[in-house]
Amino acid sequence: MKKYFEHLRPMERRLVIGVAVVLFLVANAYAIWPHFSDWGNLSRRQAVARAKLSLYQEAVARIPKLREQVSQFENSGDVVPLEDQSINLMRTIQSQASSIGVGIQDFSRLTTHTNDQFFVEQVQNISVIATEDQLVSFLYHLGTGASMIRVRDLELQPDLPHYHLEANIRLVASYQKTAGPTATKPPSHASQPPMPLPNGRPNLLSGLKRATNSISLKR
Repeated sequence: MKKYFEHLRPMERRLVIGVAVVLFLVANAYAIWPHFSDWGNLSRRQAVARAKLSLYQEAVARIPKLREQVSQFENSGDVVPLEDQSINLMRTIQSQASSIGVGIQDFSRLTTHTNDQFFVEQVQNISVIATEDQLVSFLYHLGTGASMIRVRDLELQPDLPHYHLEANIRLVASYQKTAGPTATKPPSHASQPPMPLPNGRPNLLSGLKRATNSISLKR
């Protein structure tokens, strides 16, 4: 190649060098220059992967604490059968009202919500009349203890003599859901094998005898 290049004329040498430079630039533009940003892209992907890994590790580390919180939610609240929850809520409201001196004027129809995973919500609207101190004490004592009763809506207005307050209250009680008993499938008699003989074969002889007796009776 060197000897061939030496035998070329100066103009031919310039032409060969120019063509080589052009080919070199074209090869770089096609195969090398487009990949200049690959290292930056790789660095960004590594940073994103490390951030995701850190996030997943933090989530995995929180699993024991989350399980403990779920267990606390499952075990909190009164375990009351669904059919007794309305009576339990009404008794709780009436006992608190009578102990504090709050007069209950009206009970509306109770509604049930079961959308929550762990609790059943019982919603009760009541109308009461009481003084300001009695009403505050009544609402406070409803939210204490294991009753898990809270006030969702409250409307206040004075009575005609302006001695007491008339309140329309929407109370929500949360009761823990109880898992129902697992239904057991009755055994299928059709799937039971025939009674084996002592030698382990199916008891076909008794079946043949019954078939022969039925034929003879028909005759």
